[in-house]
Amino acid sequence: MSKKIIVNYDNSPCYQIVIEEDYSNFEKAVLNINGFKMSKVCIVTDSNVAKLYLDEMIKNAKKCFEQVFSFIIPAGESNKNLGEIQKLYEFLIINHFDRQDSLMALGGGVVGDMTGYAAATYLRGINFIQVPTTLLSQVDSSIGGKTGVDFNQYKNMVGAFHMPKLVYINTSTLKTLPESQFQCGMGEVIKHGLIRNASYYKWLKENVNHILTLDNEYLEEMIYESCLIKKDVVEKDPKEKSIRAYLNFGHTLGHAIEKLSDFKLYHGQCVAIGMVCASYLSKKLGYINDEEHQDIVDTIKLYGLPTTVENMKAEDILKASKSDKKMVGNKVKFTVLKSIGEAISYTDFTDEDLLGAIEQVL
Repeated sequence: MSKKIIVNYDNSPCYQIVIEEDYSNFEKAVLNINGFKMSKVCIVTDSNVAKLYLDEMIKNAKKCFEQVFSFIIPAGESNKNLGEIQKLYEFLIINHFDRQDSLMALGGGVVGDMTGYAAATYLRGINFIQVPTTLLSQVDSSIGGKTGVDFNQYKNMVGAFHMPKLVYINTSTLKTLPESQFQCGMGEVIKHGLIRNASYYKWLKENVNHILTLDNEYLEEMIYESCLIKKDVVEKDPKEKSIRAYLNFGHTLGHAIEKLSDFKLYHGQCVAIGMVCASYLSKKLGYINDEEHQDIVDTIKLYGLPTTVENMKAEDILKASKSDKKMVGNKVKFTVLKSIGEAISYTDFTDEDLLGAIEQVL
């Protein structure tokens, strides 16, 4: 069953999020984009996704674009850098892409972020479409126009806000997703419930078996609810000046752990560990109690995500967190839970506070 969400920007409709079971309605979704030029499109994907979905997407794209090109990036976070973006720029220049042409991101969060950044900066901005194939990208990174690349292992340090013209989600791609990657997406899903919707968080706990067995009815409902939360936050704060920072729950220390692991740990795994730290700090502030904190830890474990990390020092994690782009002056802008389903920002943690939280996951 198809589901659609309209994302508004500056008080006017900006783009649709379309949730389907396959790609059969892709042509219709593209043709419904207002003022969209159907000339050239370059499908940007990675070496893993290309084997699974590139041929199918080329066939679909040829139904609505005059010319279809493809560009394949080596898979993995280590390739999310300006060097690969430069290769994409060169490809677009050689094939005479102009401002009437478009990019399409076919893949997970890395591909989506890179394609969006290339679209934001090539010729000072061209259109792009998000076709996310991982759970993490479907519920989080493809929505809201955040684009970027890592710089010298500093995650997403170079980027731009650039809204897509369409987000087309095919839930069946989750059937080909490695279990570890599905679990990583659940880190962001659990986060959505914790920061914005206590009833949704409860639903995730009650329906864990349906979700982990990839029951499409439950997957579709879960993706839809998470997209609604992300849409609501992005519409209220598109440039992350206030409540959009709540989406960073678990990310500040999570990004530091991800960096120190040299990206050997997946993003969602690191966010899960970061959420344990942030939940502990929420408890220390008196916002949630011991039972609620433990429930968060147990729910993270329920979905196969880690709650501890090995072979790291608390001092190193703290130091890495201070190079995060969410710093305000010399303080870390931290997201904590005021209650289950409600987040707030907090900037008055001492180093001792943060070290105490990090110790909980070592």
